[in-house]
Amino acid sequence: MEDTICAISTNPGNNGAISIIRLSGPDAILITSKIFSNPKFLKAESHTIHYGYIKDNMKKVDEVLVMKMLAPKTYTTEDVVEINCHGGYFTTQKILELLLLNGARLAEPGEFTKRALLNGRINLIEAESVSDMISAKSENARDLAMNGISGRLTKLIQNLREEMVSILANIEVNIDYPEYEDEEIVTHETILPKVKRIEKELEEIVTESKNSKMIKEGIYISLIGRPNVGKSSVLNHLLEEDKAIVTDISGTTRDLIEGTFVLNGILFHLIDTAGIRETNDVVEKIGVEKSKKTIEEADAVILVLNYNEELTKEDQELLTKISSKKNIILVNKNDLKQKIDPSIYKRKNVIEGNTLESEGLDQLKEKLIEMFHLAELQQKDINYLSNARQISLAKKALENIKNVQNQIMENVPIDVLEMEIKEAWNHLGLIIGETYEEELIDKLFEKFCLGK
Repeated sequence: MEDTICAISTNPGNNGAISIIRLSGPDAILITSKIFSNPKFLKAESHTIHYGYIKDNMKKVDEVLVMKMLAPKTYTTEDVVEINCHGGYFTTQKILELLLLNGARLAEPGEFTKRALLNGRINLIEAESVSDMISAKSENARDLAMNGISGRLTKLIQNLREEMVSILANIEVNIDYPEYEDEEIVTHETILPKVKRIEKELEEIVTESKNSKMIKEGIYISLIGRPNVGKSSVLNHLLEEDKAIVTDISGTTRDLIEGTFVLNGILFHLIDTAGIRETNDVVEKIGVEKSKKTIEEADAVILVLNYNEELTKEDQELLTKISSKKNIILVNKNDLKQKIDPSIYKRKNVIEGNTLESEGLDQLKEKLIEMFHLAELQQKDINYLSNARQISLAKKALENIKNVQNQIMENVPIDVLEMEIKEAWNHLGLIIGETYEEELIDKLFEKFCLGK
């Protein structure tokens, strides 16, 4: 924390118009002044921008704008400098090299945000949300991250902790100062409704947060079926690009082909698999095994069948295999003569169409929206815990609160209840970083980019 750190904050390999190199720490201003030509910079006021050149001894390296920001009103609460130079790998790297030679240290991944956390500028939820914002791949993922950064989610957790503190304080006063008649007498009957209210709020947070994985990471859909039923054409239509090769030759797709599209603000990962059939071809056999594996791993399966062919043994096996998964059956090529068994239409989520005229594909999208309740998700206020660590701690706090209710029913002494409530309070504190372990913080920031 005593070092002055620096890193490239824009994409290091980007040939864009501008690159930004950021410094933070006690010597950020001094180090910059050693390589910056503008003499007024050193004594300039905070939050000002200055024009000049970066120099290597007497040689001009680049024409730049330098922003000076003095502590504590900065991202890290330390002195911060941002050098706006021309984009391009070599120019940016040269300026970074000069800063390192003049006393700065290369920042570790996420170290700027880590300092913001350790200096009290942001809490742990906000820090994790910064990472989520950078990696957001859809509008809903961005909204989820923004609610974490803006502090709305933190407020929810803090309110619950305050309710717990209020209960704990009353218990403490009753135990330590029984002579204080003005204080509410804590009994099982007075605690129970308060605990039930906390349980209801925690239940809601935990239940709703199951959507966060879907919002952040997207939904994985496996596109399966026998060879030459039109899977690759379905993939190309949904992605609106010619991602997969389409031919009349069976077994054209030998390996998994993946693509993404966004539906109602949610990212869908579509996996086109090799046609599933018995084969002696070694390469095709590997593809078939991969295809079967995606059925187990995907969030949902789209099974493509042929309208002009009777159901085969492979089709029947696939229908059985997908029965335990969320699935949609697309009966393709309905522009040809019907040979498929009509009983297939008695199943749930069956769509008929053909990829030549894009018939049925809009209905397929509607089925996906319905299957994952995306219309409801669009209308909700996205205030979810955004990762497994946060959700796990919320579940532990919920378990503590449920234990309190069970103990009340068993007439357990009030001071024992206090221990369980305090543990729930601590678990919620770990979510927002009121308490934390150093190892956890180091692991969290390993996932960040250098300039953040």
